[in-house]
Amino acid sequence: MLQTIEAVNAVINKFIWGIPAIICIIGVGLYLSIRTGFIQIHKFPLAMKQTIGKVFEKKEATHGALTPFQAVCTALSATVGTGNIAGVAGAIAIGGPGAVFWMWISAFLGMCTKFSEVLLAVHYRERNERGEWVGGPMYYIKNGLGQKWHWLAVLFAIFGVFTVFGTGNATQVNTITAAINSALLNYNVISQENVTAINWIIGVIIMLLVAGVLLGGIKRIGSVSEKLVPFMAILYILLALGVVVLNFKNVPDVFASIFYGAFHPAAVTGGVVGSFFTSMTKGVSRGIFSNEAGLGTGSIAHACADTDQPVRQGFFGIFEVFADTIIICTLTALVILCSGVTVAYGEAAGAELTILGFTSTYGNWVSIFTAVAMCCFAFSTIIGWGLYGARCVEFLFSSKVVKPFMVVYSLVAIVGATIDLGLVWSISDTCNGLMVIPNLIGVFLLSGTVLKLIKEYFAEK
Repeated sequence: MLQTIEAVNAVINKFIWGIPAIICIIGVGLYLSIRTGFIQIHKFPLAMKQTIGKVFEKKEATHGALTPFQAVCTALSATVGTGNIAGVAGAIAIGGPGAVFWMWISAFLGMCTKFSEVLLAVHYRERNERGEWVGGPMYYIKNGLGQKWHWLAVLFAIFGVFTVFGTGNATQVNTITAAINSALLNYNVISQENVTAINWIIGVIIMLLVAGVLLGGIKRIGSVSEKLVPFMAILYILLALGVVVLNFKNVPDVFASIFYGAFHPAAVTGGVVGSFFTSMTKGVSRGIFSNEAGLGTGSIAHACADTDQPVRQGFFGIFEVFADTIIICTLTALVILCSGVTVAYGEAAGAELTILGFTSTYGNWVSIFTAVAMCCFAFSTIIGWGLYGARCVEFLFSSKVVKPFMVVYSLVAIVGATIDLGLVWSISDTCNGLMVIPNLIGVFLLSGTVLKLIKEYFAEK
């Protein structure tokens, strides 16, 4: 049975993340960029001023809403996760260093895509029965395109529910257990025989923490995110920058391998990765897995923001992709490539490759700090995706289903900590791709509204 599921999933995954994904993600991103005059370039200084420059401007949000800073932290909590650590490592191993270049391309165009998603989510959001703002792809498809497109909104929500249990929960918990086990084994605190028992304990603890946060509602999610995200991002960036500085002599060669390997992967990987298309697809798919531009999920958190300016909140989407992929993913790639660790090209790799980059530079002691950083990354992702799943379930059914969903979602943490997730990773990757299609159809058809709101915003300014 499992073999049949694997075979079917492999066929669907290859199709979704093949030519259709490239056309949808790159094509729509380029189309939106051209229509907005490449807003991610000519309004980039303004975007940074409106985001970083004003994150602490509003301390309290109204009932059922988050401050703009809490909204972007909640969105970042979901994007800054294992995609930045395990995802980048996997992309380099399968696609070669050139995959990093294609991550940058997808991020550059993704800034405009995510800007549009956030703008539309805030513009077409609505209040639910509890008085909370709800929005995202299913709502801007329903409210922006009308009843005849409602099936597309339902499709997105269904794919979203399937995705959150794998991408948002089980795979994240698996990364936490791997990081903790690595640190404990390095210091001989536990033996290999104790790993299974430790995994069960970790799973139960995470389950209780996740339930405690998610069942506290949107306010508690926002409060936890705004404290956790800045801490984990700064910790990881400092550790990664240290690796780059200590291996600075390798930096020019690394960047040369990234740019040359993007178009000639075989020359950089010794012929193991010989396909230009493999390098491109791995870079694009891991890029969207990391920053979620084109996926539409981040806009669900932004729709909760206490703001009446969709364009201004949209600038947070530009900042989010820039921080996630251009800064954090690039630093992860440099940690792996600058540290000089051996990359087994053509073979699957994950967080362990990134950890090896840190430990080969600093020594085994740094595994404690990488474990802390990765636990924060993964836990924050679980929280963010918990909100996304709740909104998808609420859209499909009603708000009465949200709390039972939160309980089931929390219990999945134990599954993620105790079983092999090879198939779960693959299915999650497929569902990610399936979510992209209805979302980008909606964004493409609503691009006229994006343009109209931009013109109105700057006319007022």
